[in-house]
Amino acid sequence: MRIRLCGMVIFCVMLRLSPALAWQGKVVRVLDGDSILVKRAGRLYEIRLYGIDTPEYKQPFGREAGRVTRKMINKKIVDVRPMDVDRYHRTVALVTYNGRLVNRELVHKGAAWLYPRYCKKQPLCRELQAEEQQARRHRLGLWAGANPLSPSQWKRLNKKSSGRSRHHFRRHRKH
Repeated sequence: MRIRLCGMVIFCVMLRLSPALAWQGKVVRVLDGDSILVKRAGRLYEIRLYGIDTPEYKQPFGREAGRVTRKMINKKIVDVRPMDVDRYHRTVALVTYNGRLVNRELVHKGAAWLYPRYCKKQPLCRELQAEEQQARRHRLGLWAGANPLSPSQWKRLNKKSSGRSRHHFRRHRKH
């Protein structure tokens, strides 16, 4: 019994430390530019896109970032590759649609920043950084404005109105 329990503990630790296998689901709602709600096997999962940060809803270009994400993947079947779970219990993941990494596409289109604080997987983070620099050079999306503030900078300046997204769902909720 003790050996079996130790084996289960080791298995759970290893499962938590390694990124889970990818799975498919349907995007049922885009919550904001970098958060989506995906349905899989009758359950809803709130997914936070790994390695990127989009403007907050009330921030300049916030609504546009949500529209870019919505146009790209809303109501579509996507591949979700979990990387982590954040403090809000959302699955933080790489999301692919039609063979294209949505996380990268949003940065490429100027709808998102690289999120260096949480982007730890190399060479992906270097690729995202290069995409961001290219979007800046071409003044795409949020880079068309003069001196856009990152979401973290904007939150510090607008503490009252910047709390958690107005849309918050618990993971694994039955629908």
